[in-house]
Amino acid sequence: MKKKPIFVEIEINAPIDEAWTYTQNPKLHEQWDLRFTSITYLEKNSPDEPQRFTYETKVMPGLKVSGWGESKGEHHKEDGSRTSSLHFGTPQKISPIAEGKGYWQYIPHDKGLTFLTQYDYDVRYGKLGKLFDRVFRPIMGWATALSFDVLKRWLEKGENPSSQYRRFFLTFLISVLFCFVWLYHGLVPKIIMQHPTEVMMIEELLGGENSKVSQIVRGVGIAEIIFALFWLLPRGKRFMFGAQILLFPLLTLGAILADKTIATAPFNPVTFNLALWVLSIIGFVLCKDIPSAKSCKRKRGGTS
Repeated sequence: MKKKPIFVEIEINAPIDEAWTYTQNPKLHEQWDLRFTSITYLEKNSPDEPQRFTYETKVMPGLKVSGWGESKGEHHKEDGSRTSSLHFGTPQKISPIAEGKGYWQYIPHDKGLTFLTQYDYDVRYGKLGKLFDRVFRPIMGWATALSFDVLKRWLEKGENPSSQYRRFFLTFLISVLFCFVWLYHGLVPKIIMQHPTEVMMIEELLGGENSKVSQIVRGVGIAEIIFALFWLLPRGKRFMFGAQILLFPLLTLGAILADKTIATAPFNPVTFNLALWVLSIIGFVLCKDIPSAKSCKRKRGGTS
């Protein structure tokens, strides 16, 4: 299957000169672009030389990828649009990217500008590298799109990129935690091995023994698993957090009504649900208007 170059486009309500500065100044660029941790311009021997630079990307603590880049040219057209072409690569074998080329284009209009990029690269390790790139390339496209939305919000609202990324990744971590919590409690004590406490609480709520208790417990477990999977969706986080703010007090009250002694047990549902309730409030506040890759067009003439 032929690989497709990565394309990302976004509308920004800001002057083109300001967008140019925030993307061409390395100290500003490294703040909003998730793909780079640091960018350093090298000194030119003459004004006509291409602008060379080095970059670093921290993959995880103790592991980083370093590479090189070269600005191949800047073209200013009569309509005011600008284009900056790049050539980049890295000698490090840990990087699946060997070498690539691309460009940034700035197209002014009445409300600001259209900012877009298209780039492609060659991978290492032959067929194995091409197979890995089927996963890596969408991640690179997503990181580019998310970075573009962070830049847009920085230019339009003045919100610092570090603050945006902090809210984004904290929301992501809390969402993953809630996904795990609901998945675990729906799967393990309700479906795989029905815990006596789960059965007892349903019986208490039904007013005594019931032949369908086991099915009801299993049904509740399935509902919790479905709810867990909703946490993996890229949108609707604020609604999910809001639902939990209302849900956890009700679940806590239901547990106490089913068994009043449960409130005195160690690590009981009262303290557990209270912690999740507070975390839901924090998530509800954090996730308001977070940056999103969905704000960008990912195909020419398309929306994703």
